[in-house]
Amino acid sequence: MMKDTKLFVVMPCYNEEEVLGETSSRMRELFAKMEGDGLISPDSKIVMVDDGSRDKTWSIISGLCDSDGIFRGVKLAHNSGHQRALLAGLMTVKDECDCAVSIDADLQDDINAIPEMVKKFDDGCDVVYGVRSKRKTDTFFKRFTAEGYYKFLASMDTEVVFNHADYRLMSQRALNALAEYKEANLFLRGIVPAIGFKSDSVYYERAERFAGESKYPLKKMLALAFDGITSFSIKPIRIVGWLGLLVCAAAIIAAIYTLISKFIGSSSGGWASLMCSIWFLGGVQLVSIGVIGEYIGKTYRETKARPRFIVEEYKKK
Repeated sequence: MMKDTKLFVVMPCYNEEEVLGETSSRMRELFAKMEGDGLISPDSKIVMVDDGSRDKTWSIISGLCDSDGIFRGVKLAHNSGHQRALLAGLMTVKDECDCAVSIDADLQDDINAIPEMVKKFDDGCDVVYGVRSKRKTDTFFKRFTAEGYYKFLASMDTEVVFNHADYRLMSQRALNALAEYKEANLFLRGIVPAIGFKSDSVYYERAERFAGESKYPLKKMLALAFDGITSFSIKPIRIVGWLGLLVCAAAIIAAIYTLISKFIGSSSGGWASLMCSIWFLGGVQLVSIGVIGEYIGKTYRETKARPRFIVEEYKKK
């Protein structure tokens, strides 16, 4: 029996000219199979979001849209970053689809998990997370830091799905709820679980990138990780406060010891200990100012209320 589920797959793209040919071919085949199996409506679409690419990404997307009505393109006026590009695509299509799946254009995430996501949506789930079952393709360093990061986020009271990135299905109801989150500092991996609708997970193994280079170097990964912590938790500021109290207590103990030593006449030159104390206190102060400054900076960006993205063109056949 045919389903009338209208599925849109949203794919953020940044300088992905080397992968789009293979990506579009694989996605077209998957959609044909899902439609043949009665999982999705013939009106389902593949939406590629060009995040201000500097190569031929948009011309390739535009050509796909002209040649095949299954493709649509969203061109952002400026490079906005992965999270904002993803949000731009989801917000552009949210009123046209029954559900939307977000996935990166390099297709390292297994597209064969999408049919299972749609089945869970048909069973009543508003959010279905794509979760990595293993990390065989990662280096030891990346595996260790990634898993440690998820555990650290949990310890900071940030609700995230372990080993889940941005591969997920969201119903139209969930997308409308996501639209209510207006913050400029986007961390969708933390926002989506906070929505609270019925959810489930689909497990898959991540493949190697088949062409091109990763658009998420260590610097960007660290920036996203720090955003995830500071956007959803004030624990770092509380830790700074407790550290300040601890340092004050240590200073009081040191002062008492110094006075006692002075009165009993056993004081001696303490240049080394004095310098260590000064450097330690100076370091604590600078780190504390940095952490607090990060929160102030985020508040500054939020109060300006600038648009998170600007869509230059929404291309359809």
